Amino acid sequence: MIQSTHSTTKRNIFWFRRDLRLTDNPALLAAIENSEELIAVFILDERLIKQSGSKRLGYLEQSLRALDTSLANKLHVMVGDQVEVLNSLIKKYGANEVHISQEFETHGAALDARVEASGIKLVRTGSPYAVAPGRVLKPSDATPYRVYTPFYKGWCLHGWRKPVAAPKNLKLVTPDEADRNFADWKVPEGYEVTKAGEAAALERWKEFKAGALADYDTERNNAGVDGTSKLSAHLTWGEIHPRTLLADLGDSKAHDVYRKEIAWREFYADILFNNPHTDTDYYAPRFKEMRYDEPGDKFKAWCEGKTGYPFVDAAMRQLLQEGWMHNRTRMVVASFLVKDLHLEWQLGERFFREHLVDYDVASNAHGWQWTAGCGTDASPYYRVFNPIEQGKRFDENGDYVRKYVPELAHLKGIEIHEPWNVLDGYLKDYPEQIVNHAAERVESLARLEEIKVSKAPYPEG
Repeated sequence: MIQSTHSTTKRNIFWFRRDLRLTDNPALLAAIENSEELIAVFILDERLIKQSGSKRLGYLEQSLRALDTSLANKLHVMVGDQVEVLNSLIKKYGANEVHISQEFETHGAALDARVEASGIKLVRTGSPYAVAPGRVLKPSDATPYRVYTPFYKGWCLHGWRKPVAAPKNLKLVTPDEADRNFADWKVPEGYEVTKAGEAAALERWKEFKAGALADYDTERNNAGVDGTSKLSAHLTWGEIHPRTLLADLGDSKAHDVYRKEIAWREFYADILFNNPHTDTDYYAPRFKEMRYDEPGDKFKAWCEGKTGYPFVDAAMRQLLQEGWMHNRTRMVVASFLVKDLHLEWQLGERFFREHLVDYDVASNAHGWQWTAGCGTDASPYYRVFNPIEQGKRFDENGDYVRKYVPELAHLKGIEIHEPWNVLDGYLKDYPEQIVNHAAERVESLARLEEIKVSKAPYPEG
């Protein structure tokens, strides 16, 4: 039954977006404080659906159902234009305000501006970040930072608020069944993504704190061990807030390194906020002039994890299998695409966007640009990752490759990274190398020289 718009009950809407949690959600608390009854809604964005693959959508579906459970099954899940959906809820329930966590990335900010332009009152409180983009500025001239290390120092000096507790009294409007449009997206059979939802995020953080965090500074780059927090998807969807993590960190080296990783996420958000075109365009425009090849069979081989380079292939298959990839290998496969295959970084960015359950527009775009050499990397040289040496260094026992590349599982130890040097390396039809890394490195540096970028060639990483 449609509620009267003249109801004496004061109602507000809380519009969930990248904050699918109850704990440490200042915007939710603000909405509750200003209303007697709350309408909780998530609006399925057609753009998101179009850009996302099955694993990403399957994760979102799990997260929404987990949120709905924590809301006593009172979450409105609506499909359609955001302005139309919000206006329909305002009219139906006589709502006064729409409360949100503030968005800063290009699409989200533009959407909020469009909602406001329609006459809907948006109340912004908090953001998905410990420190909102645009707030950390150089003390000398109040301009944004362009380099990570000084940004990190400024970010720490700025500081952040302590987490806030979940609301104790949450009075929610019970939605009509017609307004509960869960999509029933499923992760494809045979694929496995990390468990979604606020409870899962908090449990993972608890496990990580008690275990791998102590060795994070030494183990985070080793792809074959469980040495990272794997909280990126939870952070992407706001199932946990970075302040919750920061509040538990001490002064040890391992804790400091983890704090710096959180800051990288916030640095990239700040860079995108100040350079909104760089979600798809070059941060360093000179790199537009570089010669790039057209995608073809080699790009297909990269997408499928069939390049003939075990460390690269393991990483790409992990992405396809789990919707997630180890951070070290993200850099390796990105370097291989741009500097061994000579393809533009946007091709990889779009592929990651489709498959990553932890897709974040700023981190994805600028992670790719950092590796491609056209981003915020302050190093004076042009990094070219050696996919063989990276494997030997960060998967010394071959456990990572062995897990994701069964054609090489019969090989022992470090020899797995060079099957061409082993008598039975190709026994189980592992593909041969699609390019010669040494030759392509020389070619990549030659193309760099053509555009006269002042980055000196440097030994491989």
